[in-house]
Amino acid sequence: MSSIGTGYDLSASQFSPDGRVFQVEYAAKAVENSGTVIGLRGKDGVVFAVEKLVSSKLYEPGANKRIFHIDEHVGMAVAGLISDARQIVETARSEASNYRSQYGVPVPLKYLNERVSMYMHAYTLYSAVRPYGCSVIMGTWTDYEGPQMYMLEPSGVSFSYFGCAVGKAKQAAKTEIEKLKLADLTVKELVKEAAR
Repeated sequence: MSSIGTGYDLSASQFSPDGRVFQVEYAAKAVENSGTVIGLRGKDGVVFAVEKLVSSKLYEPGANKRIFHIDEHVGMAVAGLISDARQIVETARSEASNYRSQYGVPVPLKYLNERVSMYMHAYTLYSAVRPYGCSVIMGTWTDYEGPQMYMLEPSGVSFSYFGCAVGKAKQAAKTEIEKLKLADLTVKELVKEAAR
């Protein structure tokens, strides 16, 4: 089959004869073309690192940040289209706030991950919308569960990781991450590794 959509890429809800959904693949391509984002989970916390992309000297320092605060105990790093990622950030913040107001406790990351991944997946099901062109990594540390980290892809698929990377230099970053014994490293050691 051809690698181009040839009419099967007009709708996010249409499968090609060989079982592909081209709109989801295009969203994944937007993530692959963005700056690299790394998430590392150690024994006492989670560390995010993002590649600082400066496409113009006229940008104000700190513009287009890609690490966000979701709740008092949850952080998120994003790769891909920043405008799409901001919508995911706002959705995650809303879910965390609703959970806290309803139950009186901070949202568990597993629950937040499921809610946000279902939200992202819903945008792959209908022809009137398009998939989000971003991947997000969410992380937390709590006294009762320790460190946790999840990565969500544009399709809505999510997995828990000790270390993950997305973006242009994903493969090189993954190769370096695989050399580390992440479960034995402290946050201070993870920061040094992420900065390499």
